Amino acid sequence: MTKRMGIIGYPLGHTLSPVFHQAGLNEIGLDCEFLVWPTPPEELEAMVQSLRDVDCLGSCVTLPHKQAVIPMLDSIADSAKEIGAVNWIVNDQGKLTGHNTDAQGFLRALREELDFDPKDADALVIGAGGAARAVAFGLRNAGVQRLTIANRTLETATSLAEDLRSGKFRASAIELTKDALSDVAPFSNLIVNTSSIGMAGGPAPDDSPISSDLISIDTAVYDIVYAPAETPLFKETEAAGARAATGLSMLVYQGAEGFELCTGKAAPARLMLDAARKASR
Repeated sequence: MTKRMGIIGYPLGHTLSPVFHQAGLNEIGLDCEFLVWPTPPEELEAMVQSLRDVDCLGSCVTLPHKQAVIPMLDSIADSAKEIGAVNWIVNDQGKLTGHNTDAQGFLRALREELDFDPKDADALVIGAGGAARAVAFGLRNAGVQRLTIANRTLETATSLAEDLRSGKFRASAIELTKDALSDVAPFSNLIVNTSSIGMAGGPAPDDSPISSDLISIDTAVYDIVYAPAETPLFKETEAAGARAATGLSMLVYQGAEGFELCTGKAAPARLMLDAARKASR
């Protein structure tokens, strides 16, 4: 029996997920097809129920359904509970478990693309939405020394900072202004953009959330935006002489984590990343 995996979201538009997941499935010799399931909100419950079918291994979940699927599942892994969102659903003999692999995918991207270990680092995260939560919790759990959240709406950044409190760990919140950033960015070992600033087709496709004069040559910069391939922040980082990477690797590595959860097999992650890079050119 041919198995099924897929991606649930709405609208999905052009998604790279089928390209690199199918490449991985073919590489390990699994008779499984990775499908695209555009699912408007009113069809979400029926779609989730269909994941219980014997031929379905599970599904990736993307916007706008990462929170909405939670009450439809049988159990939620600790990773998803902490972040408050599900990006993978795994079917185990009709029982559905929600996972979140974004944090692990991000940390792997840091290690493999930037050769960066966040332990004891000073980190600045731009944005305070769902992606920022995954990145921030991943960094906290990886042992950063200081974490600052910068966001246009200070109250949202403050709320995320409060959620990150754990033991003696405290995150800080600032407004996304040059004056506020100038007190933090030059002294940060790591800067991560989780906002849509600079995204092709986004609200400010030609803008960078931070300028080159605020980036130290020793800073590692990761922009989770991956279209365009060289984002405005990527270019500002290059101008500063620092090292940068964009979000295609995080997309693939979070997918590789979900791939392994669904198939029980090691994901050929480098092959999957190569396939995604070729498809995104």
